[in-house]
Amino acid sequence: MDNIYFAQTKLIDFVDELYEINGIRNYFFDEVHKYPNWDQELKNIYDSYPSVNIVFSGSSSMDLIKGTYDLSRRGTLFKLGGMSFREYLEFRRGTAIRSFSFNDILTNPESVIEEISGIERLKGHFLEYLDSGYYPFLFEDEENYHQKIMNIIDKTIYEDISNYYKLKTEKLINFRKILSYLATIPPGQLNRNSISKHIGLDNKTVENYLNILNETGLVCLIKENKSGSGLLKGTEKIYLDNTNIYKAIIQEIGFEYRKGSVREIFFIKMLQNSGEKVLYSKVGDFQVKGYNFEIGGKNKQKKQIKGSLQNSYLVKDDILYSTGNEIPLYLFGFLY
Repeated sequence: MDNIYFAQTKLIDFVDELYEINGIRNYFFDEVHKYPNWDQELKNIYDSYPSVNIVFSGSSSMDLIKGTYDLSRRGTLFKLGGMSFREYLEFRRGTAIRSFSFNDILTNPESVIEEISGIERLKGHFLEYLDSGYYPFLFEDEENYHQKIMNIIDKTIYEDISNYYKLKTEKLINFRKILSYLATIPPGQLNRNSISKHIGLDNKTVENYLNILNETGLVCLIKENKSGSGLLKGTEKIYLDNTNIYKAIIQEIGFEYRKGSVREIFFIKMLQNSGEKVLYSKVGDFQVKGYNFEIGGKNKQKKQIKGSLQNSYLVKDDILYSTGNEIPLYLFGFLY
């Protein structure tokens, strides 16, 4: 929809001509937010042509969310996550691999491992995925992949956030500062107060900026497992959205690579993108559907989840096989 053709042709006229002359009923519009009043015209098309089906997409989540307010009774908005480890392997190897349910991985990981045992160099592929396998444009230009991620971050901040929230340029640099700070501090030590002191902003502004970064898909906020009035306190862990954003940022600022952060980010993203709700818990690192998960390397012990082993699992990196309540981290990459 950012094609110059649509600077001179109305969307509704485009659909009308193809509908009446060619009988076309299915339409796919990309970068729809680049077209002025796109939501109003889609609404008019929907009402005027009941048999027409429309799929629209765009790269600015805020514009799409705002635009769909008028389309609330007429359409459904889906957020498309990045590639899972399974999808990455499919592209990389050129062969189909099926996904497994959350229950499959918890109750019968040995069977899952046996089914994917034919994949050669699995550990090597997994390390490559954590570094640079989340976005499909990897396969277009592997050499400049991380630089392109930084370009996307800048576009999101200086175009999407700037335009939507009408923020002045001098304030936008704070979003970059927050992202860089998140990359240098372990998630367990992060909170709004520490970010506020480091960036030089008040807590309310930091909270607002974090919510914006979360809405645009640059950071991920994980709520604590609370109920009732505890939900209103907003306690949470703060992460960069995915492992590739993490790698791109630390590579740019020249900071050390933290395996612990990468492991937790991967676990969260695979669960969330498969439709599961992830909470953080004081019994282990995270809780999903009432199960507790402690994330770590192959030498990780059960100290933190001791006393609740029945519904608790150690999720370990650097292992290929499952024993007892220990599950290899990479298996969660096959959830979708």
